[in-house]
Amino acid sequence: MKQNFNKGLLLTSLGSFWWGFIGVIYFQYVSFIGHVELVIHRCLWTAVMLIFTTTLFSKWKIFLLIISNKKNLIGLLVSGLLIFINWSVWIYAVATEKIIDASFGYFIMPILSVLLGYIFFKESLNKKRIFSIILVLISILFLIFFNLKSLPWVGLIVALSWAFYNLIRKKIYVDTDIGLLIESLYILPFALIGFYLITKNGYNDFNLLNPGFSLFLILAGPMTVIPLFLYVRGVELIGLGPTGMIFYITPTLQFVLGYFYYNEEFSLIKFLSFIIIWIAVIIYLKDLYETH
Repeated sequence: MKQNFNKGLLLTSLGSFWWGFIGVIYFQYVSFIGHVELVIHRCLWTAVMLIFTTTLFSKWKIFLLIISNKKNLIGLLVSGLLIFINWSVWIYAVATEKIIDASFGYFIMPILSVLLGYIFFKESLNKKRIFSIILVLISILFLIFFNLKSLPWVGLIVALSWAFYNLIRKKIYVDTDIGLLIESLYILPFALIGFYLITKNGYNDFNLLNPGFSLFLILAGPMTVIPLFLYVRGVELIGLGPTGMIFYITPTLQFVLGYFYYNEEFSLIKFLSFIIIWIAVIIYLKDLYETH
């Protein structure tokens, strides 16, 4: 039992570290090709990798079983749209020096998920969690009131798209990887059309004349799928509570990279709003620790 917990702890930490550090470094490094082409490659190669892993692990029977249910197909269509929005906005954030704003979204996302759980699943809220939610709302209102221009719209879209994505995926009981495969297949035709258009108009950086860089762009698939597998396997082994705490490695590393390595602008108003968010996070994590 302890061995499984330690393994889950390690896998979740690796997944969170990958999202917060390796993923940021990789996508920022290739962002010079433009966020539109980068989103296309992320969608395209994620689908290709998931087709490969589904074949490797002989999961096509599970795939056929899931798509035979109309409710699953509709739910995964909506969640596919949300994950596409999340990927697109996050890559836009990385490419336009808004990594700190994106980290804001991932700091508040778990707390927004608690609110959504209360609204849609009637999950109980204690005083500490209610206070955390109120602090998050105060932080957002603080930014709106003092400087609307500094409101991290990128972070809010990242947080809301990911929180509602998790909400929908919680309502439909499907394997994480197969669910992501179906979502990716919904997105794939649009990614292929986009790839055709940028290639036809000569805007693509992916070509056979530069095989090294083209192979590097294909890594957008593994960069998306591998941390997801690591994190979800950790959830299976140690549960949502501990993994929810470990997940904060991701936005912390994003913030550190954005501020210290990429020298992004960080105004006093944003700093004060982040202090409110960090207080909310500390209260939330303390409650998670005490109740699990």
